[in-house]
Amino acid sequence: MCQSVPVTLDPRAAVCVLGTGLIGGSLLRAAVAAGYEAFGYNRSESGIEAARRDGFDVSGELSAVLRRAAAADALLVLAVPMPAVGRLLAEIAVHAPWCPLTDVVSIKVPVADAVREQGLQAGYVGGHPMTGTSESGWAATDPELFRDAVWAVGVDEGTRVEPWLRVVRLALDCGSVVVPVVAEEHDRAVARISHLPHVLAEALAAAGAAGGELALGLAAGSFRDGTRVAGTAPDLVRAICEPNATALERVLDETIDALVAARDALRADGTLGELVEAGYRGRTAYEGRSQWDITGIAPGVGDWLADLHRAGQQGGVLRAL
Repeated sequence: MCQSVPVTLDPRAAVCVLGTGLIGGSLLRAAVAAGYEAFGYNRSESGIEAARRDGFDVSGELSAVLRRAAAADALLVLAVPMPAVGRLLAEIAVHAPWCPLTDVVSIKVPVADAVREQGLQAGYVGGHPMTGTSESGWAATDPELFRDAVWAVGVDEGTRVEPWLRVVRLALDCGSVVVPVVAEEHDRAVARISHLPHVLAEALAAAGAAGGELALGLAAGSFRDGTRVAGTAPDLVRAICEPNATALERVLDETIDALVAARDALRADGTLGELVEAGYRGRTAYEGRSQWDITGIAPGVGDWLADLHRAGQQGGVLRAL
């Protein structure tokens, strides 16, 4: 049964990061730098030791960390791959069920479904900072990772204003701008601009390697840039992309059709057909995109969730509350 979620509106209220890899660890660093009381949990003993050597409060005792979070009314941040989300949520339901809750997982619908299964939806606000590197683990963490990045924050129906404010304040304090988004639209969008690039980078890297030492020896900027994310650990790529299978399958079909059409045009008349022009238009649109500041929408007042949803669809961002 859903409980009411008492949330402290102090913008520097405590933050508990569950998972201190690249994103979670960078968030822990950024939160501390921004003046938050922040502590975390990590499963890996080596990761815990590395964080502690750097002066951060990280423990491997999940139940104890969650009880501490409950006592502090901390904002819980799920910062683990999707396969580990269910286990953490089950523990949260036992030890910290009334804490506000967000995540930094790269998909939103499966996380929201898992949250509902544990009865934690009253305090949940989906989140996804659009940043990262091909590296992983505590050693790769950087408190500036979120600076000037876009942070998607959920405005799905039923989202409560108090935890939403906590999540947005954290994102802004870490240096990001916030894009309001609903879960299903988020997952369709990231299939195109995040998950598909991972798949294409893997295919491009494999094609280059198949050319042997000569091909790799001649490779320069276009190959390097196009394959950058192929340097991500394979298990992490699978954990990022595979839970978004339905949306990724659709955009893969579109991309395969475009590539087949280009191949057929090349075979028929020696040209790449429409693909080059379409790609140029897409890149130009990306470079020429504009963001505008969302103002005049008061969280919790009127139809605020729908208003923010529309603004996010139209390129609006939140830079302040």
